[in-house]
Amino acid sequence: MARFPQVANQLRRAYKLMRSHFGHQGWWPGDSQFEVCVGAILTQNTNWKNVQKAIERLKQAALLDPQSMYEASEERLAVLIRPAGYYNVKVRRLKAFVKTLVERFGGCFDRFFEGEIPEVRTRLLSIPGIGPETADSMILYAGQKPTFVVDAYTRRIFHRHGWCGETDLDVKMSGLSKSHCKANYDDLKRICESSLSHLQGAALIDYWQDYHAQLVAVGKEYCSTRNPKCEACPLRPLLPSFPADEISTSK
Repeated sequence: MARFPQVANQLRRAYKLMRSHFGHQGWWPGDSQFEVCVGAILTQNTNWKNVQKAIERLKQAALLDPQSMYEASEERLAVLIRPAGYYNVKVRRLKAFVKTLVERFGGCFDRFFEGEIPEVRTRLLSIPGIGPETADSMILYAGQKPTFVVDAYTRRIFHRHGWCGETDLDVKMSGLSKSHCKANYDDLKRICESSLSHLQGAALIDYWQDYHAQLVAVGKEYCSTRNPKCEACPLRPLLPSFPADEISTSK
């Protein structure tokens, strides 16, 4: 990729700007690997405050461990996770995950996350309802293995700053808004991992965990779909020189 050195420099500078503004995020919150995995499933299509309510209800019911959740009925679980929304869909995804964890790995996360990252990722993606973002979240935060998590905030921020692997001319010729990114999940993941792999071991894992959390913070506070607060955003120095109406337009 011809623009790789430029993108890599921009992304590394972006982290310094975000970290200076927000501080280390200490993300993902959870008292256990299982709680992190459950949260990764429940957070699909909802906000974290709703997930916290659902997790607290599971804790109060003593169902936030693999064996207990495995034995619980879908009906009971659905009532408890209702605050997270789409509870009938998410309860099936939780049960599919915990069935694999208990029946194939005895509820042991050391065994579940054993192997190289592509192997673990394929294992997770084979579970109904677990897609790339959820799988990578589990691997990075619960499995403590280096894989970059891409989400809607990543896509929006990267395209508005021209980090999607598309040139400025590509964007202008396509007529795309600055919140629409042509790159798919794996494209963005490759860009991030190629650009941000200058650390090693535990430092790399913490870096990628916090980088993802910083992007979420920017997306929530400043880089909204409509009417983004570009003037106050810590990443404003890295914005390309697009017309203001193009930056704020969304599709």
